Amino acid sequence: MARWSPIERTLRAQYGPLLVGVDEVGRGPLAGPVVACAVVMPPDQRAIAGVNDSKQLDAATRVALDARIRERALVVSLGAASAREIDRINIYHATILAMRRALARVPARLGHEPHHVLVDGKPLRTLGTVHTAVVKGDAKCYAIACASIVAKVTRDRLMHALAVRYDGYAWERNSGYGTAAHRAALDTHGLTPHHRRSFCLEEQVALLLDPVTPNDLALPSRFLHTEYVHE
Repeated sequence: MARWSPIERTLRAQYGPLLVGVDEVGRGPLAGPVVACAVVMPPDQRAIAGVNDSKQLDAATRVALDARIRERALVVSLGAASAREIDRINIYHATILAMRRALARVPARLGHEPHHVLVDGKPLRTLGTVHTAVVKGDAKCYAIACASIVAKVTRDRLMHALAVRYDGYAWERNSGYGTAAHRAALDTHGLTPHHRRSFCLEEQVALLLDPVTPNDLALPSRFLHTEYVHE
């Protein structure tokens, strides 16, 4: 992404120069929080070369860009919703909660209210602030792409740290996503406090609805234990 997008230039002219880009990561994993980031980049500086949708970048590039974004940004604010909150209010509402937490810290760090908010995806009725939603915004808008990178690097670092405490789930490699190694570890070791019980149960129910042999039915028995039921 070589420059600020036409969308951002239009919004600056309409609302003012200080735009907040907001994005989240971690909607799909079986474990860990959903993490949101709100970023205000200086409007009088050119876009950082290489900034793009975090999913399109390798890990080393994301880490390098994360450092440059943090160094240049006027504001970097993070918010999260835990696995327990995801189970309690569902992933959609937990994602909005994480975004609201990130946005709540922006005015104090900026010194005043930002001029407008850009969010990746569709409009969010309960976000609590006027915003412009851009589908695939992390690939179209510089500010959202910056937020996407910082959120991804932050969440990956958190999952790597948790992997040290909860060995065997390969979170240092899968960041909590449902890889074969992660699923095998769940069957062997069961849930941790950082697993999304609703996600794990839903996945196992889906597997059990597929055609199976009698031998297959014995494999996921741990997932039917009461520890996988909502508290």
